[in-house]
Amino acid sequence: MALYRSFFSKRQRPDPLNQGCQPLRMYPHKDRIFGLDFVYQNVTTFRRHKYLETLKNRYQTLGTTYGVRVFNRRGILTSDPENIKTILSTRFKDYSLGNRVPIMGPLLGRGIFVSDGQDWSHSRALLRPNFVKEQVADLRMIETHLAQLLKLIPSDGRTVIELQDLFLRFTLDSATDFLFGHSLHTLSRGTAKDQQFGQAFALALDDIALQFRLGPWRALRRPNREALAAYEICRGYVEGFVSDAIAYRQGKANSSDKNSSDRSYFLKELAQATDDRDRIRDELLNILIAGRDTTASLLGSLFYVLARHPDVWQKLRSEVAAQLQGAAPNYEQLRNLQYTRYCINETLRLYPPVPNNTKMAVCDTILPRGGGPKGDGPVFVPKGCTMIYTVYAMHRRTDLFGPDAEEYRPERWATQRFSWEFLPFNGGPRICLGQQYALTEAMYVLVRFAQTFQTIEARDSAPWTEQLTLTLSSSNGVKVRLKGA
Repeated sequence: MALYRSFFSKRQRPDPLNQGCQPLRMYPHKDRIFGLDFVYQNVTTFRRHKYLETLKNRYQTLGTTYGVRVFNRRGILTSDPENIKTILSTRFKDYSLGNRVPIMGPLLGRGIFVSDGQDWSHSRALLRPNFVKEQVADLRMIETHLAQLLKLIPSDGRTVIELQDLFLRFTLDSATDFLFGHSLHTLSRGTAKDQQFGQAFALALDDIALQFRLGPWRALRRPNREALAAYEICRGYVEGFVSDAIAYRQGKANSSDKNSSDRSYFLKELAQATDDRDRIRDELLNILIAGRDTTASLLGSLFYVLARHPDVWQKLRSEVAAQLQGAAPNYEQLRNLQYTRYCINETLRLYPPVPNNTKMAVCDTILPRGGGPKGDGPVFVPKGCTMIYTVYAMHRRTDLFGPDAEEYRPERWATQRFSWEFLPFNGGPRICLGQQYALTEAMYVLVRFAQTFQTIEARDSAPWTEQLTLTLSSSNGVKVRLKGA
């Protein structure tokens, strides 16, 4: 115990940076040496699909920023928008990705989601030109895959369909088409090689999510040979497309490659910018995770709530009908569908695809809030401290979003404007490059569903139960009945 106290007293040593900082409220550990009580509660609530609710309740009890000590390591958890702004923007250079690199690196290499410093700056500069309006505004590819999705959905108003899995397949098809110029076609046929990649990719992401959950116990587990093989399958599959793209650019592609190159796609443009095959492969796999999982999470949550709010569905359909007259929308028309966007925003508020995130302090630094008896004073953050910011809890704070913060009410967006209080796509220099693509795809799907189906009815009376992997989804799926318009 003396050693334990000595360690943390050294971390709070007198320092010019520390002057004016106030004590941080701490989690009331029962195990004051290793903090195993905190870990045990996290593990048990995760298994019961109540982890996010537990985090939210802790903030309500302990305040919007508090500290923990686990295995002689200090952590700070926050749902305060000013602190999150500091971590992601104001003092951006004071923080790194922490344990994300060793966990995700075997699949994602040096890509944008697992790099810091100059590597990250290079990745962002390389990828940014591929998310310009011209790329995002071309909706023909989305319509192609959406048409295939709609063929699989009964419209008799009686048959129950599970939408969540269909949305995962849809976003995988559209994301691979957008990135590689070649879709996996999981909604229809798909080659054996495509199917193998799709299965390996899902297994790889499950393994990564498990490692994050294991935390410090990750080092004790045996190597998962099946997952390691899945990593190799994924990287090898993408490398084939990279080779073809570079060969085409060099004028050595065969005729089938030429036929497929008439339209612009992500890989083709990336191969124009660099010859680094490993870099291209890594970036493609990074963007594929966001393209599949993030948008599928949003779509699943969106239709989960709409199936339980028939009044919202009919109001949305009225707006779509009045402005589009039954025609498929173009990009500019999507942007003018105000209530439709409110529905998207309200879903992202209550069910952010990435509800919890971490950083690590790379130097001694400070947070502006969380110290003192009222929690409004600055807090000292020692080098090596793990920072956990919980967007899920922040988005449900009644002092930020009103007394009905737990309710799905799209109309709130007509009168309120939010800044760092609303953060579904991160913020600061690392704000999601593909957020406009994800929002455009989700809005297009929502509009086309509103044009195709008169009613949507929930066929699962169970309350929302979280399924937390790399993204958030409903553990019970999205079971609905739809009736054609």
